[in-house]
Amino acid sequence: MIDIQHLRKTQAHILCIGSHPAIIQSMLDFDFLSGKKEPSVKVIIAGRKKFERFFYGKKQILIPVFASSEKVPHAIKKDITLFFNTTSARRTKVSSIEALTGFPNMFGGTVFAEDVPEQHSLELFAFAQKHKKFIVGPASVGLLMPGSFKLGAIGGTDYRQLLASHVTTSGNVAVFSASGGMVGEIIRIVSDQGKRLSFALSFGGDRFPVMTPKEAFLAAQNDPQTHTILYYGELGGTDEYELVSLLESKQITKQVICYIAGTVSDLFETPPQFGHAKAIANTKGESAREKRDALKKAGAMVGETFLDFVEYIKQIDQSGISDSVDEEGVATLSDRKQTLITSTISGDIHGDATILGEPLLHFANTHSFAAIVASMFLGKKTISKEFETFVDFVLRLLVDHGPYVSGAMNTIVTARAGRDLVSSLSSGLLTIGPRFGGAINQAAANWLTGVEEKESAHDFVESFAKKKTYISGIGHRKYRVDLPDPRVAALLEFINKLEKKRFTTFALSIQKVTAAKKGNLILNVDGAIAAILLDYLSEEEGFSDEQLRELTEREFFNALFVLSRSVGFISHFLDQKRLDEGIFRLPEELATQLDPDSIA
Repeated sequence: MIDIQHLRKTQAHILCIGSHPAIIQSMLDFDFLSGKKEPSVKVIIAGRKKFERFFYGKKQILIPVFASSEKVPHAIKKDITLFFNTTSARRTKVSSIEALTGFPNMFGGTVFAEDVPEQHSLELFAFAQKHKKFIVGPASVGLLMPGSFKLGAIGGTDYRQLLASHVTTSGNVAVFSASGGMVGEIIRIVSDQGKRLSFALSFGGDRFPVMTPKEAFLAAQNDPQTHTILYYGELGGTDEYELVSLLESKQITKQVICYIAGTVSDLFETPPQFGHAKAIANTKGESAREKRDALKKAGAMVGETFLDFVEYIKQIDQSGISDSVDEEGVATLSDRKQTLITSTISGDIHGDATILGEPLLHFANTHSFAAIVASMFLGKKTISKEFETFVDFVLRLLVDHGPYVSGAMNTIVTARAGRDLVSSLSSGLLTIGPRFGGAINQAAANWLTGVEEKESAHDFVESFAKKKTYISGIGHRKYRVDLPDPRVAALLEFINKLEKKRFTTFALSIQKVTAAKKGNLILNVDGAIAAILLDYLSEEEGFSDEQLRELTEREFFNALFVLSRSVGFISHFLDQKRLDEGIFRLPEELATQLDPDSIA
């Protein structure tokens, strides 16, 4: 049973299953017009995007998007209370049950899809009853609680419709119908007559809605704020006779105003099918006329015409209504335009630059360069001082490795050709890849995969041997087990401050296997940096394994190398300009020209 009082008092944090931008935006507009400080829609399950852009008032916001419910972080999951499902009819049952079971504090939602298989609807009904959850739909435009939340397209998908229907002001009239279109029409009629809603919902036009008219009527009866129930029904089905029983048994004592559409079908020899799945009178008792008469006899006010229905609405007693709308805020909604670029890193507010939400000068004065780099690369401010210290050491350690490597060589050759700083630096940076400088990111991906899949070190190494590929982060040209790399030793000092060390422990276990095969197959600087960064991000900065995976996909780990080594490349450029040795030409004895015919 849906508990309206509980819903009205509960803070709505909504999961959208599937993306329907127009409806989601209307839900956000409802929140804004209701004076809420933050939007109710918290997360979307859809596609491959990371975020979708919407407006909250005139301000653009990003709502996180995940490919499945399992991908949603627990911190978000535990706050979700409601869902709005726009997935296809065949996915409705599975996705709704996944939401209701996978989000611990969720207690209900609405289903938008039409033509959900009847067996699925019945199974959803049984699930909702067993677990004491509520589902409005299928084929429903949603559930509306003025001042609380709007769950679906109900009330309109344009902010002007919401304003015209005064759906943000709470009243004492409940509106019900299977027809989504008619729920919208009646809401507007109620508003035009100076009345306001307590709540409204559309059961949905499919043959077996999960929430029945009976359940909605009982919910309205149990809601102290609701004084009058408006119901728009149709020919077909027997739901109205359950309402008759409720009225006759005095389980419903509140004022009920009804209109049952479809008396025109009495003129046809064969009953016609109307718009909704069960809107067909297969028996005399299912006709609009029979239902009207039964409801009227039970004590409901039943309009013979739709105009009669409207007249009854005019007579509803409702006083003390006070619409409060922020006119200045409403005015800002008329000229909203999507920007071409979204940035969570920095901005310029009235000529004053900001970094991660702080004024630039304050940010620069209160953070070290390492903290600024890590925060900007991660897209959020770092927490751990130890992590900041480690990033600082990495940036200093990677700054240069002599003029012999490809990046420095390219920078030098370009500088000696007379090119400018940016061209020379770009030439050097373009050499960074899997064979030079790109190993940190790949090593991080390797260690992450091994830990996630709980692979043994032996199996991990053998999987690379079978593919005949090198393990990024393992191996050195000079250093060996008996001649360790002092840089790696210095890096490993930082793990003493960590507790779990999952990734560094795994990387060192790989070294044991590989070094036993060949002495120089040891953990190198790239592999050590990757493992320790993973451990710090996991333990000190609170990143989940899924978030760490995303960092490898974004090349976060390589970014530190690129930044640091850029200092070295620039230094080589300036050095060559000081020396001014002229254009570089490779000596003839260092190049060999072969006869093409000599190549097999």
